[in-house]
Amino acid sequence: MRVRIAGGVLLCTHLLIVGWLTLRPLDVPWVAAANLEVFAGIRADLALGPAEATRQLGGGLLLLAPLGVLLPMAGGSVGASTLGSLVRTVAAGALISLGIELLQTGVAGRVMDVDSLVLNTAGVALAHLLVVPACRARLRRGRGEPVRPVAGAGSPHGASRPVVVDAALPAEEGPQGATPTIPRVGIAP
Repeated sequence: MRVRIAGGVLLCTHLLIVGWLTLRPLDVPWVAAANLEVFAGIRADLALGPAEATRQLGGGLLLLAPLGVLLPMAGGSVGASTLGSLVRTVAAGALISLGIELLQTGVAGRVMDVDSLVLNTAGVALAHLLVVPACRARLRRGRGEPVRPVAGAGSPHGASRPVVVDAALPAEEGPQGATPTIPRVGIAP
């Protein structure tokens, strides 16, 4: 529970900072046209040289990258599927990035850039893949949950993710008696 609360607080703080950075008006004499061609801005950044390209592309990747960790931290569970968590997190990151880009159209000095959407979403995915699976495995070990590999994990068609065996479940209980019936109908509910 503490992890979720901390994740929620950090998530809100990060989104406030991102909103302040991306949605405040800029006092510029002119504004370039919106970039709606995918990878056109990335190609232009690469043409500026390695140092400037690294700064521009790195900034796009890092802006929303913390969401890749904070979204599962705030709303995920330790036993969640890695692929399902990745898909949900990347989709949420893409929607947040799209929302920011659309809101920028109404802010003075800001324009929509589809490459920012691509870079922001890629940053969320990379952060998630680099941090979340390892953290979940560590939390499972810390809670003392036994982890065993799935049958067929080494085969090309088998799953490769571990299965968590929940040791807190009670043993099978004995029979509880006859199933109650509804007298007027004569069948079980």
